[in-house]
Amino acid sequence: MAGSIFVLQEDGTLDALCEQPYASEALLQRLLAKYPDLLAGDQMNADDPPRWLLVARETGIPLEDGGGEWMSLDHLFLDQDGVPTLVEVKRSTDVRIRREVVGQMLDYASHAVAFWTVDAMRARFADTCEAQRCNPDEALAAFLTLDPDDGAALDAFWQQVGTNLRTGRIRLLFVADVIPSPLLRVIEFLNRFMDPVQVLGVEVHQYVGDGLQTLVPRLVGDTAATQGKSARTTRPSRQWDEESFFAALRVGHGDEACGVARRMLEWATPRATRVFWGKGTQNGSFVPVLRHRGADHQLFAVWTSGTVELYFQYYQYKEPFADEGKRRELLARVNAIDGVEVPADAIARRPGISLHTLRGAALEAFLAVYQWVIDEILAT
Repeated sequence: MAGSIFVLQEDGTLDALCEQPYASEALLQRLLAKYPDLLAGDQMNADDPPRWLLVARETGIPLEDGGGEWMSLDHLFLDQDGVPTLVEVKRSTDVRIRREVVGQMLDYASHAVAFWTVDAMRARFADTCEAQRCNPDEALAAFLTLDPDDGAALDAFWQQVGTNLRTGRIRLLFVADVIPSPLLRVIEFLNRFMDPVQVLGVEVHQYVGDGLQTLVPRLVGDTAATQGKSARTTRPSRQWDEESFFAALRVGHGDEACGVARRMLEWATPRATRVFWGKGTQNGSFVPVLRHRGADHQLFAVWTSGTVELYFQYYQYKEPFADEGKRRELLARVNAIDGVEVPADAIARRPGISLHTLRGAALEAFLAVYQWVIDEILAT
């Protein structure tokens, strides 16, 4: 697309903006992080274009399960369906764009699908939000047009991210000022044969002149043979209720887990303001929500996967558990339950406890802890 574009001024003059390469790869990377619409989502699907949520720049990827992060991806985005989108940026003048970048991207993708965890991804997103001085739940809720206090819906989104990772439903984007023809042929080949992975290229052309800078994204690699293929998930969400929840939990984890979850629900119903039933595509959940002084406090979430999640990640933004010392006191009370061992660094995350651990006296001790939580909230 070398050449010029023209700006027609109000006085009738025509000013030419000439295409120029980027001064550095880092400049293009910064532009993508700040203006993710440059990734040409509207050209991928005009009817329902993917929108982009930046998880992190320079995202580390482990080489083995539980290992330290080694490889560094340029950008990690999520779209509104929780599809991880891996972005590698190169300038056309970089000789590595023709061969090395393909092997590099496939290396990243294979290890990401195998070893990335949703917890690690959420932590990266939280770090990005902290650097931008915003609350991660509020940022995600704004992106998804959800209520930031609807913790169950936000959890369902992250759960979908995990499902997409496990099934290889990801998107790989090669981004440059110009995609050379050898790389374009590779992109078209991979996009055709790597189902369900979507592989595309995005050229972001830069035109400058007379103090103006114009950026023009163009999607490449979406051939007639692959048009309509999408890394977006099409499975509809499911509205869970008490009957469907316990039916699924019984099938997956038996009567004992159902008994524990049933006791939690019966305990929570008269104490909570409401019980929220989730909309997960695969796993159901219920969340007791206590509303106090205009704020919703999600107490915990019980899942058909056989776990109860403690919502430390959300506690930290609301009184009285915004105080770290208060969260550590809660952690100590939880860890005093027989068989429960939640790590110390979980006070900013959502640790899970197996329902099978919470039997008999352990279950009653757990409920006593959450009676204390309710009392502390109501005392504020």
